[in-house]
Amino acid sequence: MKFESELELLLVHSQGEIGKVIVGGAPEVPGASALEKMNYINHVDDSLRRFVTFEPRANVAMSVNLLLAPIRPEADAGFIVLQADRAHAMSGSNCMCVVTALVESGRVKMVEPETVVKLDTPAGLITARAKCEQGRVVSVSLDNVACFAEALDKEIDTPKWGRIRVDIAFGGVYYALVDVDQLGLDIAPSNSRELAEAGIELKRIISEQVSVQHPELDGVNELAYVMFRSREPDGAIRTCTTLKPGRVDRSPCGTGSSANLASLHARGLVKLGDARTSRSIIGGEFTAEAIAETTVGGRPAVIPRITGRAWVYGREYLRMDNQDPFRSGFALSDTWGPQVDLLG
Repeated sequence: MKFESELELLLVHSQGEIGKVIVGGAPEVPGASALEKMNYINHVDDSLRRFVTFEPRANVAMSVNLLLAPIRPEADAGFIVLQADRAHAMSGSNCMCVVTALVESGRVKMVEPETVVKLDTPAGLITARAKCEQGRVVSVSLDNVACFAEALDKEIDTPKWGRIRVDIAFGGVYYALVDVDQLGLDIAPSNSRELAEAGIELKRIISEQVSVQHPELDGVNELAYVMFRSREPDGAIRTCTTLKPGRVDRSPCGTGSSANLASLHARGLVKLGDARTSRSIIGGEFTAEAIAETTVGGRPAVIPRITGRAWVYGREYLRMDNQDPFRSGFALSDTWGPQVDLLG
């Protein structure tokens, strides 16, 4: 892809998970839909993704969101999540970052007390409601795409942990949901490195034993993440989503919370109007509420509403230079972890 001389990014985080937003200077990505554009980045030209997600311009614990002109006529904007391993179809924390960036920067006009923003994503249309007070976005509620369970209590054989049970569910991307006590671990900051490496190893093992293909979304055919979960004494779900090459999500994970809600719905443990709190490894919280029922490819599905908050904390410009020897970026195991070679 050919770039302008520089990219402009707003620096945003949602409950500690960085989701930068490219607001200027990005190239046009070929494709007739956000999904086609995502597949172009993943299968044809990933130079922009590598430029913004690898060192020396980035670090392992972050994502970058590429704003797009909307293709769906009802949408205000589009976006694609760029991460170190690939472009992804949807992310709840990143969606909150995008909505907050659009509204607080004036790219979408702020209306108090609520600004409605419709976003065109590779996973489908997302309707966001930003609660606004005194010129700030103080919360964002996302009406996610239809989410469903693919398999419940799927038995997986592992060399290290023996036979474990996992739920496979779609929450905007595909998740393997693993009760963390099966690994003899707790979801706690002191275990973050061990959880990260366990999650990446399980992703490899589970992907060898389970195949997924979204019935309506071409190219959405991989297990994106492993999310560990446990139940808190107050009823909240403690979450820990693991990402390549080996790190943990700092946020409670919106799409993972959606996938978990879909698994609970499939078991009959969540009905319309029910809500669950998702709590991250560092204590941040999202709320996941079941707001509608539907079907996807003949599967029973639920529409989750995920509520949380994001903060704009700065701005940066990334300069392009064809003579830069590290234009394609790099990653080293000292900070990216011992499985950094999985990035390719």
